[in-house]
Amino acid sequence: MTADTVLSIMVLACLALVLGALALWRRGGQRRQVVLMLALAVIVAANVAIWVVPNQQGKTLVSEELK
Repeated sequence: MTADTVLSIMVLACLALVLGALALWRRGGQRRQVVLMLALAVIVAANVAIWVVPNQQGKTLVSEELK
């Protein structure tokens, strides 16, 4: 599995967590589960950002891994 595939799956998981948390909240689900799902979505999004946001030299961790 390549890094691009893993990052794509992580973004999809982040979207699914947010949508699932919203759906659970609207149905009156447990507030704790909703908060935990949103917290996990933020953590996943931060990890993706760490890998794809370029540094001052314009390089990303993903581009460095491929070398």
